[in-house]
Amino acid sequence: MAKVDIDLVKMVLQRRELDGRQVASIVNELEEELRILKEEEERPPSVPKQFVILVSDPEGVIEFSGKDLTGWVLQIPEEDSPYVVTERLNRAAYDFNVTPKGRRYPVKTHAECCEVVSAKFHKEHNLWVKTKEPVLVVTTDNVVPMAQEGVE
Repeated sequence: MAKVDIDLVKMVLQRRELDGRQVASIVNELEEELRILKEEEERPPSVPKQFVILVSDPEGVIEFSGKDLTGWVLQIPEEDSPYVVTERLNRAAYDFNVTPKGRRYPVKTHAECCEVVSAKFHKEHNLWVKTKEPVLVVTTDNVVPMAQEGVE
């Protein structure tokens, strides 16, 4: 879309010998539209975010015993504690459950909250769900071996 100066438009309209009131009305409308466009373009700066999920388990505290653990990848603002994630999920679920759709199909678990509740409800609580479907959680001892057997 081409950007044209308001004064240039005003000058062209006056050259066409339009009535002064019509020119003023058109120029006012254009200025109002420009003001609205500028307001739409002025968005708040994006919030730096952190991801929450990989489990480092050097001491083997988490015992899998053959069971698969799953989780969801979420984002929260960088300065917030990761421990607020469950509280924010609960609040988003509550806000969803009071809507007409939520009253028909209420969410009862965090899994349902991640899968069903729309991003609008999460965003109100500074929470962004990156994976609606659960992902497998893999633990690590957080050590990279320096040499492998048979590899030179």
